[in-house]
Amino acid sequence: MPIGPACGGIAERFKISKLIPLTAGLRFFTLPRPRRQSRDFQLALDPDLILEIGSSVAFSPPSIEICRASQTLTKCRVQCYTVSAMFTLKLSGIGKHYGETLLFKDISFELEQGDVLAITGWNGSGKSTLVRIIAGLVRPSAGEVGMFDNGEPIAKESRRHFIGMVAPVLSLYDELTGLENMQFFSRVRGLASDRNDCVHIMGGLGITEQGAKRCGDYSSGMKQRLKLAQALLHEPPLLLLDEPGSNLDSKGIKVVEEIISRQRQSGVTVIASNEKREADYADRVINLSE
Repeated sequence: MPIGPACGGIAERFKISKLIPLTAGLRFFTLPRPRRQSRDFQLALDPDLILEIGSSVAFSPPSIEICRASQTLTKCRVQCYTVSAMFTLKLSGIGKHYGETLLFKDISFELEQGDVLAITGWNGSGKSTLVRIIAGLVRPSAGEVGMFDNGEPIAKESRRHFIGMVAPVLSLYDELTGLENMQFFSRVRGLASDRNDCVHIMGGLGITEQGAKRCGDYSSGMKQRLKLAQALLHEPPLLLLDEPGSNLDSKGIKVVEEIISRQRQSGVTVIASNEKREADYADRVINLSE
């Protein structure tokens, strides 16, 4: 049975979570964008095959194994739970100034899967600004930010699918519940994540019970946990953490440590902080005050 994934040569595994009937006679359909991938996948199925809920699907060109059950062609919703893509972040000669005030210049580095970088420096040295430049939220005065997926450049308009960010400037919607905030961020990113996905991630951060409460009633520590949760929703290969331990107690700080440890296995982490404890998570340190 032939398939035609747009990401050739990469074996991926997915789990079927929903089936949606298609009009009879259709042979092609597009799977929702899988996590940590920037491309859509298109399957060409024989009309005598059906995908069953709960079955595993391994994309390994040029064939795929699924269950032969009936003469019905269906559309499935999938979730990726293994990743083989290699992500690279590269900064070349980045500089930033506001008027005649120079924040930093000639910042260059390259990070690959498993790397953790800490950006340190005095208040006002530009730590948060550099993180926002990487995220594409601020334009640099000089230099270039490059992102690569298996060596292929990632277009600027697609980079948001690869980035998860936690920062003091990130706003939550106080009039929404914690769960509604998660679902909102999921829709903004164009994810197929459903309520159960959001609840699962919130559970890992210890805020499941607060999911039905208005975010305006959260403590500062609970809001920080929710910010962490939304950043992890799409399992990004690039995690940007600006003061990740802000307002967290000892249990929350332990959660941050666990997040960074897991990210080492599948992506890149950039931390901006003056806290020695957070800088110590990193393999490399850039001090903007030097």
